[in-house]
Amino acid sequence: MSLPQPVPPSWKDLGKSSNDLLGKDFPINGVALEVKTATPSNVLFKVGGNRDTKSQYIFGDVEAKFFNKPHGLTFTQTWTTTNILKTQVELDNQIAKGVKLELATALTPNTGSKSALFTTTYKQPGLHTRAFLDIFKGPTFTADTVIGRDGFLLGAEASYNVTEGKISKYSTAIGYSAPEYAVTIHGLANLSTYAASYYHRVSPDVEAGAKAVYDTRASPSGNVALEVGAKVYLDGAAFVKAKINNTGILALGYTQALRPGVRASFGLALDTQRLNDVSSEAAAHKVGASVTFEG
Repeated sequence: MSLPQPVPPSWKDLGKSSNDLLGKDFPINGVALEVKTATPSNVLFKVGGNRDTKSQYIFGDVEAKFFNKPHGLTFTQTWTTTNILKTQVELDNQIAKGVKLELATALTPNTGSKSALFTTTYKQPGLHTRAFLDIFKGPTFTADTVIGRDGFLLGAEASYNVTEGKISKYSTAIGYSAPEYAVTIHGLANLSTYAASYYHRVSPDVEAGAKAVYDTRASPSGNVALEVGAKVYLDGAAFVKAKINNTGILALGYTQALRPGVRASFGLALDTQRLNDVSSEAAAHKVGASVTFEG
């Protein structure tokens, strides 16, 4: 008798373990601050700010999120420093078990620009499927599905432009996921770009991963973008990360939990082919930090 199948990850989360390992906790593009607080009435407030080193601009947003768990309702309102008003309404497990409805809108009062995306998600053991309708762009209908059994994953995504009456985008993926490791291969952008990722939890304190991307349009000579990295836990409150790509960019990250609810991260990126270049033109030499408060 086969074991009950878990709900597989969504399409966007295929390869998430390696993407998180290689993409998160490297604050190298500036200084960021995030504060999260929660009230007894199930309202979560989040204030975030980021100063970009290259542009010297400061970006930020204020977010309020209300939860009504008995009715599966989540309401989120966000206002950014670029004067964009975002609203998101989610209804989970109310229409039917495993069904989630979501409406995300954005409005820019200065220009009148607006967007609205309606999403339906259906999750069951062995199946995770989503459908999106971009109301103002196209309109465009996008659907993706991931099926899983015994650790093997198979996914596909396609977009259909209603106005033009044709499929505008399609992608596919295959992978295998286990508690200690995961492998995923993507065929993206109408199968013109191929990506392979690998993640391995070597031990409780060490993680390693790699990702390779080949774009048939941008790399006719056969060049492959390769990135490898590792994460090491120093103790229960701190860890270090390192990664390097085939162009010689080395990135280092250090994260420390200062106290419950307070975390600081520091990042450094170096172009190993231009280590002696300390001029302002050495754009690959970057340093940054982020601090998160959560209460």
